[in-house]
Amino acid sequence: MSEKLSSQHEYRVSRRRIRGCTECDLLLALPPLKAGEKAECPRCKHILVRRQTNPAERSLALTIATLITLALSVVFPFLSFNISGIGNRIELTETASTLISLHQPLVALSVLLTVIILPTVYLLSLLWLCIGIVRGQHLPYSQLIARTLGYVTPWMMADVFVIGTLVSLIKIIGMADIELGLSFWTFCSYAVLLLLTTQSVDRDWLWLALNSEPKAPRNVQLGRSASQQGLAGCHTCGLVNRLSEARCQNSRKHSYRCLRCNDPLHPFHKVNNQTTLALLAGAVIMYFPANLYPIMVTTSLGDSQASTIFKGVLLFFKSGDWPIAIIILTASIIVPVGKMLALLWLCYVVKQPASTLSPLTRVRLYRITEFIGRWSMVDVFVVAILVALIRNGSIMSVEPGAGALSFTVVVVLTMLAAIMFDPRAIWSSANATASSSPSLTAPLPKEDSHV
Repeated sequence: MSEKLSSQHEYRVSRRRIRGCTECDLLLALPPLKAGEKAECPRCKHILVRRQTNPAERSLALTIATLITLALSVVFPFLSFNISGIGNRIELTETASTLISLHQPLVALSVLLTVIILPTVYLLSLLWLCIGIVRGQHLPYSQLIARTLGYVTPWMMADVFVIGTLVSLIKIIGMADIELGLSFWTFCSYAVLLLLTTQSVDRDWLWLALNSEPKAPRNVQLGRSASQQGLAGCHTCGLVNRLSEARCQNSRKHSYRCLRCNDPLHPFHKVNNQTTLALLAGAVIMYFPANLYPIMVTTSLGDSQASTIFKGVLLFFKSGDWPIAIIILTASIIVPVGKMLALLWLCYVVKQPASTLSPLTRVRLYRITEFIGRWSMVDVFVVAILVALIRNGSIMSVEPGAGALSFTVVVVLTMLAAIMFDPRAIWSSANATASSSPSLTAPLPKEDSHV
C-alpha cells in the first residue's frame, strides 16, 4: 500500500518526522506508516520510506540465507563444457583469476568487486547491524557501518552477472556440451536473495533503531525547499540539519557533517555540474577505444579472430540469436550512448528554466539513466566467463581484448557521473517550489507531538 504525504494537515507534525527530499529538496513531514506502506514526496514522487514487517528479523534472515548461497557459489563448480573430448570446468572465482593471469587486473578487480567482495561487505555489515538490533544492544561501530551501506549498494551486480552468464551459454551452446554446476544454481539464488535483502532495508527505521532520532530545527516551514531556509537533509540518515549548526570544525569553509550520523552533508547551493561533465568527458573519450579495439579474441584451430562489441552483435544477428543480439546491442551500445546523451542534456537543461519537459519528467529521465547504467557490465561479464571457461590453447580459447578495459572504464565513469549529478538542480532551475501543496507550508507548532 502506498501512502502519499497528505495534502491535508490531518495530524500534528512532529519535529522528529521532518525530512528533506533528496531529489527535489522539498521539506516535508512523514505521515504515520504501517508495515507494507510507503511514503513518497508529493512533488517529485521519490520514495522516502518503505516500511517492512519485522524489519530487523526479516533482514537478518535474508542476509544469512544470501551469505549461505554465496558461500556455496564460491565453493562448488560453476560451469563446464566439452567438445570432442576437450573441455574445461571452472569455479566462480576463476572468472577473475584468469583475467589476472592474462594481464587484465583492473577488469578482474571490477568483476571480483561487483560480484563477490562488495556484496560480502554489504551482507556482513547488515548482519552485524541486525544482530545488534535483535539483541537490543548495538555492536561496536554500528553507526559507522550503517553509513557505508548506501555507498556499496549501487555497485553490487550479481543480477547482471547472471544475465552475462546466460548470454555466454547461448554463445557457445551450439558448439559444445554445457554442464551447469551446483554453483550456477546457488548463484542464481544468491542474486535473487541479494536483491530481496537490499529491498528489505528500511533506512529510516534502521537509523531510528540505531540512534533515537533528534528533533529537526525549530522555525522551519514545510512545503519550501530546505536550501532556502539554510537547511540540508542528510542523504544517509535523513535528519534535517541547520547548516550553521552542522559546520565542521577545523575543516573547509563549506564542509558540513550531519549531527546524527556524522556523514558529510550535501547542501544545495546552486546548479553545479562540473564533476558530472568531467566524468562524462572521460567516458566519451574512453568509449572510442572501447568500440574500435576488440573486446575479446577467439582462437579456433589456430585461427584467431578479434571481435569488437558491434561485430559481436552482428554475429548474433547473423546466427539467428536475435534475443541475445538485442540484449548485447541494448546493454553495450544503446544504454551507454543513451545515458551519456541524457546526462549531457540534463546538465544543459537545468540551466535553462524554459523547457518543453516538466521537472517531474526530467527527474524521471534521470532515474532511468541512473538505474540502467549498471546493466552495461553484461558485456564485461561475458568476456570474463568465456575467457575462464574456454582455455584450450590453439585448439580453442578466448582472450580479453584491449577494448575490455576501456569499456569497463566507460561503465564506471557513467555510473559515477549519474551519482554525482544532483537532481535537486532540476527543480531549482524550473522554480518549482510553488508546485508543492499549500497546506504543507504551515510553520511547525512550538510543542512537538509524536505521530
